[in-house]
Amino acid sequence: MRVLYLHGFASSPASSKAEYLAARLAPLGVALERPDLNVPDFSTLTVARMISQVEDALGADAACPVVLVGSSLGGFVAWHVAARAEAAGRPLDRLVLLAPALDFGRRDLALEPDEGLRRWRERGWWECDHHAYGERRRVHYALYGDAGRYDTENAVVSAPALVFQGRRDEVVRPEVVAAFAARRPTIELHLLDDDHQLAGSLETIWRETARFLGLSVGLPHVAPGRGIRSPGEAPGAEGSA
Repeated sequence: MRVLYLHGFASSPASSKAEYLAARLAPLGVALERPDLNVPDFSTLTVARMISQVEDALGADAACPVVLVGSSLGGFVAWHVAARAEAAGRPLDRLVLLAPALDFGRRDLALEPDEGLRRWRERGWWECDHHAYGERRRVHYALYGDAGRYDTENAVVSAPALVFQGRRDEVVRPEVVAAFAARRPTIELHLLDDDHQLAGSLETIWRETARFLGLSVGLPHVAPGRGIRSPGEAPGAEGSA
């Protein structure tokens, strides 16, 4: 089994979630592959470039099952890599998505005014805090414009997916993720009492991911589509959902 971690926007392969998962997979003989989606230049980042990077990392060898773990914007990229792989007759094995930005690039500013996005489009660039570099970096509007070409709602992905979403997320809207999951029986959704970083839920994320991937002995397997929870439902086995 190959497991690739796709980091989020203005993050890196050395993010806290990536390091946490890598440390737990290693004793099980699984090396977490972590492409750096910032290279060659963060300012010229686009979804098309990230998808191409991931596909290059995967290569043409379909003999080994592939699992993509995507965080935030990396979750958006993971979904579309999976859709393209399926369309090419090489479906991925499974997906694990952490606060996935599923509607990135699809917001209609006429219907949902967003001054930040409007200024980004008008200027052509946005200066943001890059958590990995520890400084402010510019990124061109082409990132958002390019993302609009990718329709997550209609991208066909049959691979089972495990999704973790914080109820207190102020970056990715929990209701969007919950509605997306509810329309797809192959998605197992865990809504957690956490924010976008999911830093307080790492133990839960690891336990459920290990079970989902069949890596933990003695933990029962839950079929795709089970365990889906809406924002108003009571906490489940994970204790923080």
